[in-house]
Amino acid sequence: MQYLRALLIIVIAFIYAAPSNASTLDTIRERDYLICGATEPSSGFAQQSEEGFWSGFDVDFCRAISSAIFADPNKVEFRVLSGDARYAPLQIGEVDVMVRNAAWTMRRDISYGLRYVTTSFFDDQAFLVNQSLGVVSAYELDNVTVCVTNDSYTQQNIAEFFFKNQIEYSEVLYENQADLETAFIAGLCDTISAPISFLYSIMRNQTDSSHYRILPERISKEPLGPLVRNGDDEWFNIVRWVLFALLDAEELGVGSLSIESMSDVKTPAIRRLLGLEADFGDALRLDKEWARNIISFVGNYKEIYERNFGPQTGAQLPRGPNALYKQGGLLFSPPLR
Repeated sequence: MQYLRALLIIVIAFIYAAPSNASTLDTIRERDYLICGATEPSSGFAQQSEEGFWSGFDVDFCRAISSAIFADPNKVEFRVLSGDARYAPLQIGEVDVMVRNAAWTMRRDISYGLRYVTTSFFDDQAFLVNQSLGVVSAYELDNVTVCVTNDSYTQQNIAEFFFKNQIEYSEVLYENQADLETAFIAGLCDTISAPISFLYSIMRNQTDSSHYRILPERISKEPLGPLVRNGDDEWFNIVRWVLFALLDAEELGVGSLSIESMSDVKTPAIRRLLGLEADFGDALRLDKEWARNIISFVGNYKEIYERNFGPQTGAQLPRGPNALYKQGGLLFSPPLR
């Protein structure tokens, strides 16, 4: 059923897609704002306040793109994309970029006429348990009930993990990921297995997150990042280098609070990043200070991460693979030169 829905979405998208010679950047500039598609609200990644204000890791990335184009982080319209209809809006031009909506796989990379730009967040599947269960490792989960979404990659990953380790378990299946939290908190299962991004959002939603533990074992790779349509290399490059600028700024120690004091620095890499030496915006058809604008308005990658996943959120999410490569993580930026 999942594959049939995906096929139907592709067919509809190609039937109704209107060919256009306008570049995505030109379309955005003429419209005077960016349309950013994000996953359904998820704590820490994309959430909306009662007053209608959007915040989160994904939202900040969209604001970084807006800052690069307009020198204004607020020229963004956010659109929520559900799991069953997350590709067609991008395919037919209803949104300009889709952020962190589906993990990067071979099928998704080559089948939908879309391009994964690069990884902005390394996710992976794990297990969430109540501390009262008394386990500290997934290898201790014997004869447990596992809440999991039906007909999903997560379900397959669980089966492979438990089969490999000869562990007995039973599934409690739900169609929607949101049901997993309700069932788990109500005690209908011993553990949830899902991407860490979702497990983190569950902990963040609780009054006291110390009652819960994400077990250390990782049973899948879930690289997440922005997607754009095929056929517009200029737009692909802009979105990719917005992320690289955020990472480069963190590595160089350039943040929103320190940027104004760095106009007289002599370090060539910092001067290139801030547009003080050479013009690296010209090739992207952006202002020479495009990266400076991103950092001024949104901050660097570390600032975005700590703002949305730091200790003040009530359920701190360690950076792990989302640290820079110099700190043992997987994230890095190619040189800006």
